[in-house]
Amino acid sequence: MKELSVPLFDLIMCLSGAMDMINPSVVDHHKRVAYIAFTIGKEMGLSLEDQNNLILAGLVHDSGALYLKERLATFEFELENPYRHAETGYLLLRNFEPFHKIASLVRYHHTPWACERVKHRDVPIGSHIIHLADRISVLIDNKEKNIVCRGKEIIKKVNDFSEKLFNPDLLAIFNSLSGKESFWLDASSPSIGFILSRRIKLPSIELNLKELINLGKLFCQIIDFRSHFTATHTSGVAASAEIMASLSSFSERECHSMRLAGFLHDLGKLAVPAEILEKPGKLTDEEFGIIRSHTYYTYRTLEYISEFNIINSWASFHHERLDGKGYPFHLNKQDLSIGSRIMSVADVFTALTEDRPYRRGMDSEKTMKIICDMAENSALDKHVVKLLEDNFDDVNNCRAEAQEKARKEYKEFEESITGE
Repeated sequence: MKELSVPLFDLIMCLSGAMDMINPSVVDHHKRVAYIAFTIGKEMGLSLEDQNNLILAGLVHDSGALYLKERLATFEFELENPYRHAETGYLLLRNFEPFHKIASLVRYHHTPWACERVKHRDVPIGSHIIHLADRISVLIDNKEKNIVCRGKEIIKKVNDFSEKLFNPDLLAIFNSLSGKESFWLDASSPSIGFILSRRIKLPSIELNLKELINLGKLFCQIIDFRSHFTATHTSGVAASAEIMASLSSFSERECHSMRLAGFLHDLGKLAVPAEILEKPGKLTDEEFGIIRSHTYYTYRTLEYISEFNIINSWASFHHERLDGKGYPFHLNKQDLSIGSRIMSVADVFTALTEDRPYRRGMDSEKTMKIICDMAENSALDKHVVKLLEDNFDDVNNCRAEAQEKARKEYKEFEESITGE
């Protein structure tokens, strides 16, 4: 595998698209905020870099709203406690270098103009722009009437809170823009993603091995930190897949790419309600049907980044079977690469051996009995299973160390949010 050169816009659209899966009612909200913020920034004469950062920050401004209830709460015009998810988003985004600048914009994007709470800090003007754009978008999301007809209602609502919430200079720019029908039609367009892509000019970025892993960790945390039930699962799968790839003579870059694929393999679970993920008992047929959709959403979301084609196949096909009876695409063995087969084994192995709040992980004998039976029934690749069996302790130690590290990170993350 070669060095990855990834368009930054594609990368951020992938992350934004993943977060939109939390609920259909929030689809395109990130894109609308990005468009409105960009338009205000351009009108006030900000630099091209600052305009681009507004788009990027707008596309991920609610990345800290990890739960459906929390995400839907952001659609109330006046929020009771907006700071938690803004701080969570900042902590998630800041460790990935290409997102470092936009992390601060996200951190303060719910800071009211007249807020005493952060007067000692310099709140970036971009945060105030995102804040205004976010509240405008929330009002646009009410689709009972034609957007052009509702424009005056939205303008009045926003201006009613001018002294309390919004920078008056930014509000004046919005009032000027709001006289254009094109502003409202673009902001509410179902083609808003295309409209944004035509306005932003961002370079591709080359990701070195460290940046690749940091990107994976960002996605991993957004996936896993929704629930203490799954807070370390993705890290365990990533570590197990990486060491088995190494044992299969993958190159160093391929091994790191396999780890990234492990971090991304459950991305589609953002579309699965937390109560289903956390259910310790047997799932109903409907609940299982929802679970079975998660790999489909992983695949479609990662399609935003064409440079991730191989990584996508490794990540998304981990519930396919060699006999074609897996899901969601029912691929056969000739369609499944060794990387996809390794990921399938790593996922089952981690699920069986990790501790869950409602049960202890299985020992080596029980784990291998189940996995070998699955191989005999053409669910898993026999050669990969034999590789695991011959190196069980090494793989299991690697899995346990990675999950313990992730558990500590999760605890530290929770403490930093709660202030405890």
